[in-house]
Amino acid sequence: MAVAEMWATLNEAIETYTGLSVTTFFTVLAVAAAFYYAVAGFFQPPPPPRKRDAEELEGMEPLPPPVQLGEITEEELRDYDGSDPKKPLLMAIKGQIYDVTQSRMFYGPGGPYALFAGKDASRALAKMSFEPKDLTGDISELGPFELDALQDWEYKFMSKYMKVGTVKKTVPVTESSDAGASGTTEQTSQATEDAGIQADHGAEMEEDAITADLDADAEHNPTSKEKGAGHGDDAGRMAEET
Repeated sequence: MAVAEMWATLNEAIETYTGLSVTTFFTVLAVAAAFYYAVAGFFQPPPPPRKRDAEELEGMEPLPPPVQLGEITEEELRDYDGSDPKKPLLMAIKGQIYDVTQSRMFYGPGGPYALFAGKDASRALAKMSFEPKDLTGDISELGPFELDALQDWEYKFMSKYMKVGTVKKTVPVTESSDAGASGTTEQTSQATEDAGIQADHGAEMEEDAITADLDADAEHNPTSKEKGAGHGDDAGRMAEET
């Protein structure tokens, strides 16, 4: 009974002093309280870190300074994919290598972009593709929108990460060049063989000509042959005496 009398008295007081009904009064009061807590939340200091988080931060080693690698091959770049925690985490865009170690949570093992680490992922970034076939630095046949997207990625990396090297470009050896080289070698070998045959044939012809001249001379001057034989015998005797 006393509670009902107090509630009736409260209703009369609210209507008398505010000119509002009880329902309207409490609605306005609830809205004002919610607004107060919302505004006060912007000025409150952040809560102190949990003990576990503080211990993890203290246990983390500071990041080593970026190391300049110069020009390396794509195969050497794969060694910096984050699998070895002692090595920096690297990634390349348009042949330029950047140290992304500070963003290991994104590009390191288990991160959403881990497959880009240790590679030149220009084509994949331009197309926003996670297909293995697009993990390459080949940006040929890309459209203007894809090239613009790749340019945005490059500006982001240039402003956020340190450039530590470049990817060495390799010139692929095509089958046509191999075929041409082999054909040239075969032609050279054939030419050499033909020249040798011609040389042997010429030597034989020259020898035949000399023999024919000697025979003809012997027929016309038979004494010269005998003299030659005599001279040969004298030379043999002289050799025996000495």
